[in-house]
Amino acid sequence: MKVILNSALIFGVIFIYFASTGKAQFPPPVGRPGTTAIYKDSSAFIGWATGCTVHRGYIKISDTTLSFQGSNKASYGLDTNALGKADDSPVSLGDGGYAILTFDRPIVNGPGFDFAVFENGLDSSFLELAFVEVSSDGINYFRFPAISDTQDTLQIPTFGKVEARKINNLAGKYQAMFGTPFDLDTLKGNAGLDLDKIQYVKVMDVVGCIQTPYATYDSRGHKVNDPWPTPFNTGGFDLDAVGVIHMAGNASDDQVFLYPNPFGETITINIRNGKNYNLELRDISGNLILNKMNIRNNTTLDLGYLPSGFFLGTFTFEDGTKEVKKIIKR
Repeated sequence: MKVILNSALIFGVIFIYFASTGKAQFPPPVGRPGTTAIYKDSSAFIGWATGCTVHRGYIKISDTTLSFQGSNKASYGLDTNALGKADDSPVSLGDGGYAILTFDRPIVNGPGFDFAVFENGLDSSFLELAFVEVSSDGINYFRFPAISDTQDTLQIPTFGKVEARKINNLAGKYQAMFGTPFDLDTLKGNAGLDLDKIQYVKVMDVVGCIQTPYATYDSRGHKVNDPWPTPFNTGGFDLDAVGVIHMAGNASDDQVFLYPNPFGETITINIRNGKNYNLELRDISGNLILNKMNIRNNTTLDLGYLPSGFFLGTFTFEDGTKEVKKIIKR
């Protein structure tokens, strides 16, 4: 028997399937098509945190008498470990601990992502998460609307796994050396927050425990589940760095920002001046690989077909100015 389904019915079936299975819906891990992970050496970063104050949390919030190496709070690393470029040498926050980071110049709301937070996750699935908040005055903080679609009925154990595609607006989504980016546009409309004068970034460990007395919740009231307990001096979120993409009074003349770079399958191109551009992509021998005209800003290109290696992208703007960027395919 031949069955014909209309598009509305097909969409409905797909929607029900995704809703009932809880299938992941957010960007995937490093190296997968559509990832938003930004490598520490990406040209997107024009600055890094220059100040940090850490308030440590317990190594196990449900038993504050428990200690590791003489302390009941996380003790690995120093506040200064979170300064400068990510280097896989973090400071551990402990259960519910937090860090407040400052910068030489304020972060501003530009096109696309504005800054990224780095953790030192061992791989793409052992993820320790944190809420991220920003402030213009150091008094009033505003949290990015975090989402955790991870189940909250079975505790993820100490060295358990988290699916990155079920996580959004939580730091720690990506493994070491790859930042989780945040877009200030998400926080538009909050009275008391000047999106062109972000002077403070707060990174707060989510705890990850699903026991009601100790649980923390995402923006929809869903418990955030991540590896717990972590009763060691390295417990909780391990903050490595905060990289800035858009900064007030930027002294750099760079207009082109690429992420992730190195990339796996896709690469996103962001132009500070917002203008359209032409792109010529050549290999290290000078052979023309790609020639695209009149590209719009904030475009993602699928370049997964390219072999691994180094390429040079020449970006030509409407006024005739050019900028050359090194692009790396993993």
